[in-house]
Amino acid sequence: MVSNRLTPLTESGILAALSVVLGLMAVYLPLVGVVAVMVWALPLLILTVRHGWKYGIAAAVAAMAVLSLFAGPPLAFRLFLAFAPTGVVLGWCIRRDFSGTRTFFSGLAASIGGKLLGFALIFFLMGIDPWQAQLDGLKEAFDATTEMYTTMGVDPQELAQSQQQIDGAIAMVAQLAPLIVLIMGLFDTFVLYFVGTRVLRRLGHAVPQALPPFSEWQMPRAFLYLFVLSLVAMYWGESHTLPVLKQFGLNANMIAMMAGLVQGLALLHVLMKSYNVRTFLRAFIYIFVCLNGLLLQVVAFTGLVDMFVDYRKRFSGRPGR
Repeated sequence: MVSNRLTPLTESGILAALSVVLGLMAVYLPLVGVVAVMVWALPLLILTVRHGWKYGIAAAVAAMAVLSLFAGPPLAFRLFLAFAPTGVVLGWCIRRDFSGTRTFFSGLAASIGGKLLGFALIFFLMGIDPWQAQLDGLKEAFDATTEMYTTMGVDPQELAQSQQQIDGAIAMVAQLAPLIVLIMGLFDTFVLYFVGTRVLRRLGHAVPQALPPFSEWQMPRAFLYLFVLSLVAMYWGESHTLPVLKQFGLNANMIAMMAGLVQGLALLHVLMKSYNVRTFLRAFIYIFVCLNGLLLQVVAFTGLVDMFVDYRKRFSGRPGR
């Protein structure tokens, strides 16, 4: 890794060059690029921790400028807005010795804000709705697949049913744009936080205490109230033909259900540990739950109820447990 004897300016150049390499991999390597884009801001995080946010931002701008020569300014600028804020903010929080939870959620806010800003700039500067463009491209891909199956002699009635289901799914995705941006931010922040803290430990840096053990995760009760509010919003939006209210209710419902799922899985984790379920069997149960839509809903609803009832406290109070 980078030597401690390097001057800040030299180290900035090296880490900015590493960001350029990761950016080029993200653009031109289909499979490896998925991993590369997730850790694109890792050099910025390390640089910010070691020398401050000014060096992190300067390296990000330099990497964006070089990437624009190879991949074009629009793509380089989108990469900069979507990922650079997360790396710089996470690095700044670690440098300031913030707690792990505060560091993570600060990075999450930066990630979501950067992505929303990128969408807004594309819309106002280029007159293109980036979200709708993605959906149109997805629909064109499915239409091309349908035409291919038609030429292969597949039953037209079955294709029509499949096309109807696909159109319904695309319409649902269009309404869940805010939720998808949130999920993207969560995933990006988690990967960068997880990898970044481990690299910093290897470099000899003190990092904030990790997030609490999964068995101690307790989502705020506000998500339960959000779930109830979402049901009311969806009902009023549907019955009074208010698309915006209906979309708000749908996104709020999905966010609340995701929080309930996390809470429910944490509760399931505690129960299995209490009954000494072996690790490989626990892993199998987690996978089975995540692959079964009905069980996912049951666990999510259980988690929502647990926010109010707190089954873990009741369970831990039993004699012999």
